[in-house]
Amino acid sequence: MTPDSVVEIVRQALLVTFWLGAPLLAVGFAASVAISLVQIATSMQDSAFSTIPRLVVFLLALLLLLPWMLQKSMAYAVALLGDLGRYAR
Repeated sequence: MTPDSVVEIVRQALLVTFWLGAPLLAVGFAASVAISLVQIATSMQDSAFSTIPRLVVFLLALLLLLPWMLQKSMAYAVALLGDLGRYAR
């Protein structure tokens, strides 16, 4: 296996990791901004009010995105393991 192929495998792994994590991070960021704006508008600084809705939104996004995330990670694993003979050289 050449150094170029190792770099390509690592690059693909990092890209898949980025694309799997980015939607959840975006949803969490949007929920945090919305909840912070509501807290600023209402002058409510309760920590439970900020934590619980963020967790609920994040879990709902995770449940909705889980099939897509599994499909992407399975496609990456199949592609990586399918070329195992090529990497053994």
